[in-house]
Amino acid sequence: MATPVPTDIPVLSKKDFQAAVDPRWCPGCGDYSILAQMQKMLPSLEVPRERIVFISGIGCSSRFPYYMNTYGFHSIHGRAPTVATGLKLANPDLLVFVVTGDGDGLSIGGNHLLHVLRRNMDLTVLLFNNRIYGLTKGQYSPTSEQGKTTKSSPMGSIDQPLNPLSVALAAEATFVARSFDADPIHLTTILERAARHRGSSFVEIYQNCNIFNDGAFRAFTDKPVRQERMLYLEHDKPLLFGNANERGIALHGVHPEVMDVSNGDVSDVLVHDETRADPMIAHMLARMQFPEMPVPVGVFRQVQRPTYGELLQQQIDDARARRGPGDLAKLLRGESTWVVE
Repeated sequence: MATPVPTDIPVLSKKDFQAAVDPRWCPGCGDYSILAQMQKMLPSLEVPRERIVFISGIGCSSRFPYYMNTYGFHSIHGRAPTVATGLKLANPDLLVFVVTGDGDGLSIGGNHLLHVLRRNMDLTVLLFNNRIYGLTKGQYSPTSEQGKTTKSSPMGSIDQPLNPLSVALAAEATFVARSFDADPIHLTTILERAARHRGSSFVEIYQNCNIFNDGAFRAFTDKPVRQERMLYLEHDKPLLFGNANERGIALHGVHPEVMDVSNGDVSDVLVHDETRADPMIAHMLARMQFPEMPVPVGVFRQVQRPTYGELLQQQIDDARARRGPGDLAKLLRGESTWVVE
């Protein structure tokens, strides 16, 4: 993330990040919760508003910049990562967020998302996943489950859905996490950790579309069943879940299995290590799905490696050290020119 300015800046609050325009999503949309947690979290970073930028593509989620009292750019379909890359390289001191959806980010924007993550650009990608195309009124999306009946798949989708976390891990993103709109405390924590990470941060946020795909995650995110059907990842702690943490995740060969640890013996339970360089365990956790397994949320991976901006600046510095500062005018007027008649 951008380094906080070591000067006297006003103490900001959630209200300072609320734009003058009222948010316009469908009543009950999960986007309201995500927006509120973002506005609540940002003051803790102590970064001036003029150094914060939200860039979006196309979709319901991409209205986000309008509702943030910061700089913002509503770009074109799927290209928010590209715009964000150019902005971050031109002004490395900016704190840049990319807001996208499962359609915008994983369909037309899939290629752009892959490369911004593999390059380790120092920005935060928030992917709102509601498993549907909401803005265009309910077609199946790249994350919709097989057999999903929609306006564009009246007999059920035959596509194999993408797993956003698996995509991010395969692209070697250095920070990969998941949260959901119905747990504001957890979501706020994950948003802050993602923003503070130096490098490519990717956060999948389960977001309910109550108009076109209501209850897509309710079977495990509803509060009464949450502890029994979700696995909250905590670094350096055993993978336990259940109302009394009476069950844990162990390895059976190379496959995860649920084991009963109500007797208190957790010696065989996996201990979560989000800093592990090898993403094998993170991949395994990302593929766990309800009802066979609990659904993990939290930070799957957080590692450090040089960012694209740092490596680019090093190349520039090395070139200047070897060849001098350069002269653009001399280059343009050099011998390697031609005349077009």
